[in-house]
Amino acid sequence: MTVIEFIENHRTAYLQELKDFLRIPSVSTREEHKKDVQEAAKWVSEKLRSAGVQSVEVVQTPNHPLVYGETAQLPGRPTILLYGHYDVQPAEPLDQWTTPPFEPAVRDGNLYARGSADDKGQLHVHLKALEALRKTEGEVPINVKVIIEGEEEIGSKNLWSFVLENRHGLKADALVLSDTSMLARGVPSITYGLRGLNYYQIEIMGPRQDLHSGVFGGAVPNPIAILAKAIAGLHDSSFRVTVPKFYDDVIPLSRSERKAIASLPWKESEFRKIVGVAELCGEKGFSVLERLWCRPTLELNGIWGGYTGKGEKTVIPSKAFAKLSTRLVPGQDPKKIARLVEGHVRRLLPKSVTCKFDVLSTGEPWVADYRHEIFGKALTSLEKGFGKKAVFVREGGSIPFVSQMHSLLKIPCVLLGFGLPDENAHAPNEHLSLDNYFGGIRSTALFYQDLGRNGPKL
Repeated sequence: MTVIEFIENHRTAYLQELKDFLRIPSVSTREEHKKDVQEAAKWVSEKLRSAGVQSVEVVQTPNHPLVYGETAQLPGRPTILLYGHYDVQPAEPLDQWTTPPFEPAVRDGNLYARGSADDKGQLHVHLKALEALRKTEGEVPINVKVIIEGEEEIGSKNLWSFVLENRHGLKADALVLSDTSMLARGVPSITYGLRGLNYYQIEIMGPRQDLHSGVFGGAVPNPIAILAKAIAGLHDSSFRVTVPKFYDDVIPLSRSERKAIASLPWKESEFRKIVGVAELCGEKGFSVLERLWCRPTLELNGIWGGYTGKGEKTVIPSKAFAKLSTRLVPGQDPKKIARLVEGHVRRLLPKSVTCKFDVLSTGEPWVADYRHEIFGKALTSLEKGFGKKAVFVREGGSIPFVSQMHSLLKIPCVLLGFGLPDENAHAPNEHLSLDNYFGGIRSTALFYQDLGRNGPKL
């Protein structure tokens, strides 16, 4: 029996097992779910053993555990470092779910549950691909090292210390993960670029306490108004970021890459439907996909201050706050950009207020040379597994672990995405296409099988 035949014969069992995984409410940010997170780690460790990963350990960290495992090492075979995460986002608001978030339900060819797309469903794809290979070939045909963490949704707080402590044991020929999306339904995709991410918080301080707006209004600086004006000054009318030197180090796209992006089977009209707007906006001179994937941005993520409760309270607030983020592209240095953004914000503020500017996190952009042989093998496997042409894409989001591991180990990073942009990851009614789930298992099994039989020369 071929591995594809084996997978097709076990579709029902695979889906039932994934539902069991999704029933575990492994919400890493909530203390009340700490036992659930532990249960999910144990579940993952057991399934790794079933998949042929002989040496498996649940590694306790100062917070949630990670699971590490290795197959028996086969001389002369490539070594893959597989990464994923078993923790999920909170499910609120619960009243917006059609069915309960931790009671998996199949509707219209999709599996609905928290974690179905991000990342339990995509992680399960690899577990079943490895298991299918072990059961049809007698062994996993490549060397596999696995890190499955339980803190991705809270910033992977303890992952990097584990990596640094075990960096020599983690040596591999390539990093493989599935925590991204396909370009569109029916278009299997490999992500070869991610934007970096800096996150900031601004606190504007005016009067030493909240003041009566009737008694003091007209003479006292209002931190909310001042902050709003400063934020409005961070972009010009063409949606360009006004921070001086913000674009200086951006590596321009080559003509061939712009042509490749323009040729992708992507429709702006479908994108507008997904986001629910009548008209798009953005930096002039670039296509929508180029803006989303390849251009740096500065976004306002939250703003608050003063009285926001029910009814009226006429105050001039003492403080106002905002959260901002910059998405960065190759060539840009996160620390330099943080300094530039802070300096520009301070220049936009009058002397009547003071400012506290915190850089909460920084992250490097990443882009791969997809001409490497392993990417060609991944592309061919996707096309065989889905029976459709596969494409290379970039993504506007950030996965800090990818850029960190690429810098540390100097290895290719292969991102096989089986989600879709409209599957509501982090939102109510999160779901995963079952066609993509089973297509992902087939493709991943073929990819690992090809690596075991034919290299590549890594």
